[in-house]
Amino acid sequence: MLSTAAGFQSMLKEGARHYQGLEEAILKNIQACKEISNMTKTSLGPNGMKKMVVNHIDKIFVTSDAATILKEMEIQHPAAKMILMAAKMQETEQGDATNFVITLAGELLQQAESLIKLGLHPSQIVVGYETALKKALDLLDEQKVWEITDVAEEQQVFQAIRTSLSSKLSDYSNLIAGLVAKACIRCLPREKSNFDSEYVRVTKILGGSVLDSHVLSGLIVTRNVEGQINRLENPKICVFNAPLDPQQSETKGTVLIKNATELKNYTKTEEDLAEKIVKSIADAGVNLIVAGGSISEIVLHFVEKYKMMIVKVQSKFELKRLCKAVGASALSTLSAPMPDELGTCDRVHVQEIGSQKVTIFEKQSDTCKLATIVLRGATQNLLEDIERAIDDGVSCYRSLIKDSRFVYGGGATEIKLAQQLEQEANKIKSIDQYAYRQYAQAFEIIPRILIDNAGLAQNEMMAQLHKLNSEKPHSLNISNGTLTPSSELKVFDHLKTKWWAIKLATDAAITILRVDQIIIAKPAGGPKMPDRGHWDDQD
Repeated sequence: MLSTAAGFQSMLKEGARHYQGLEEAILKNIQACKEISNMTKTSLGPNGMKKMVVNHIDKIFVTSDAATILKEMEIQHPAAKMILMAAKMQETEQGDATNFVITLAGELLQQAESLIKLGLHPSQIVVGYETALKKALDLLDEQKVWEITDVAEEQQVFQAIRTSLSSKLSDYSNLIAGLVAKACIRCLPREKSNFDSEYVRVTKILGGSVLDSHVLSGLIVTRNVEGQINRLENPKICVFNAPLDPQQSETKGTVLIKNATELKNYTKTEEDLAEKIVKSIADAGVNLIVAGGSISEIVLHFVEKYKMMIVKVQSKFELKRLCKAVGASALSTLSAPMPDELGTCDRVHVQEIGSQKVTIFEKQSDTCKLATIVLRGATQNLLEDIERAIDDGVSCYRSLIKDSRFVYGGGATEIKLAQQLEQEANKIKSIDQYAYRQYAQAFEIIPRILIDNAGLAQNEMMAQLHKLNSEKPHSLNISNGTLTPSSELKVFDHLKTKWWAIKLATDAAITILRVDQIIIAKPAGGPKMPDRGHWDDQD
């Protein structure tokens, strides 16, 4: 039977959807992106509110990190997904300022909506936005006010990453920034550009206060040792990523035992083989075995007999990191290791932190480029939120190694950009000036939200901020709700992170403005089969 739909819809498969024009496509897309932006912008800044997200497997997230919120929400709208992609790209590229991307993109689209309703064509807005973006990025480069001279100097690093952390942990930003600075500097390789954020590990242990958190040089395995020995100085470490079980039988068999002697000798061969293997490992000078798989009782017995310590590590990734930390090679066969396959460290010992027993591999020497931040706290949600903030802090350190320039934070940079772009818009004689001016005004959303989230009078503070910043840079001081000279407040944002955020937010907004038709294909798969119950239920 032929479809009764007219026009473009008649060419599509039944069940497909098609939207076009200003009302159906462009404005609906803008509306969806504004909804996302309105949701995350209340989480921007140190006084931002947290969101509780329950994902598809009923895990609860309580966080103000926009990347986590959007990732767990599983958004379906195609235009909104473009904003998500921009935020995801920002997370990959710089590891921070995802909320900035979503908020600015949402505001740029809102400004575009007002221009479309005035009668401007989306193409004219796109041209204006593209011109303004180039100028904004050039102006941003000129706003550099501080540069880190030594990425291994703790005080400078602390100052640099404190702003990144304070937007998520206003109460503990100084403490955690100090821990992150210490851990990152400890993991810094000789070739500084090769810094790997993987080497800064976080171990979350419930109980105590966040103030009890500290940094350890080395690795922590969050489980007790398997045997009786729980402390060694300068151990020789052998790592196996295979099960410690000499009986690798693939088949099942039945054994008939007729008398006591046969019963006694039944496991004799297996015992002899296990002892032979364990003895050969002990003779190689090993006194600590790390197992990446299961450990049979019989091997454990002989490990104890030969006075060796044994630790089980269940994660393959953790095993790989441990090998790098202690300089060992992971062996896949249960046999005596070669001398160059062994690792060593200063000390291995079991410690009880809270009610959790952990095994600590300590290595203070410069050869170990691995540090662990031990996080303490009252709830699992708090620990996970701090861990996400630490990830942002480590990403900020990774970024400042590549580009150590910083601009003033607290809304000062955005207001300055808005003012400078406004002046540039006055020089344009063509119709593009309208889009250029709206682009400039979009930057005001950042200080406006910071003021709003702090519970201050928005209109009054914004007027003051404009007036003061025309003379010299002023930032919003969240702690006392006033406008303070930026040079006194010393709150800095990483220039390259902001550069990428502005670029990605504008690109996402332009992409959405260029869409004038939406064609959604029919979903794959047919209707669900009716539930007929169990086949045996029928009479």
